[in-house]
This record gives sequence, structure tokens and C-alpha cells, in this order.
Amino acid sequence: MKGSRADARRKRHFRVRRKVHGTPARPRMAVFRSNRHIYAQLIDDNAGATIVSASSREDGFAQKTLTVDTAVEVGKLLGARAKDAGLESAVFDRGGYKYHGRVKGVADGARQAGLEF
Repeated sequence: MKGSRADARRKRHFRVRRKVHGTPARPRMAVFRSNRHIYAQLIDDNAGATIVSASSREDGFAQKTLTVDTAVEVGKLLGARAKDAGLESAVFDRGGYKYHGRVKGVADGARQAGLEF
């Protein structure tokens, strides 16, 4: 029987996760995209802890629809918080999504804020 689209995305995500691992010095930047919101977080996989996070559900994004521009703003917010936490670089985890559209927007916004990956 054929699996769902979500199952296919999970399989792709596990394939990416086999190669991408976050450390305290260079955490993993994980992106999750839903139909209404986008979430991004920097994760230290050694400790299993989130260092900083940002999403389109926060106060500054209350009435905005989820567009590429909103995703870029979330990326900038995450990049600024990473700088405040003393982080300069990360490894990008696209979460099984295509590196396109809103997922690419988050990455571009984080780069604009000075985060390298």
C-alpha cells in the first residue's frame, strides 16, 4: 500500500539526518513548515537541546500570512537570536522539504542576519 506524503517527507528527513549532526559550536538549523506557519530552531544534537528558536506564531507575525517574505523575517529573527547566543555558524536541516520557497526563505534570512552555513 502506498504511504502518505507525510510518510515520504519523514523518510527524506531521516535520510538527511543521517548526514547532518549539530554540535554546540555548530548546531543544526532545523526547519518545519506547516500550512499556516513556519518554525526554525538551532539544535545541539549532542545534548539533545534547542539553543534558540523562532517561528511565525510569535507576536510580531500575528496577522501575517505565510509567504516567502514572512519566512525570510523568521530566518532573520533566528539569525539575530543566534548571534546573541554567540553562534556564528550552523548546519542546515531542510526537514525533508525541497530547498525551495519558504524553506529557502528561512535560510536566506538567517544568512542575511549573519549566520553561516
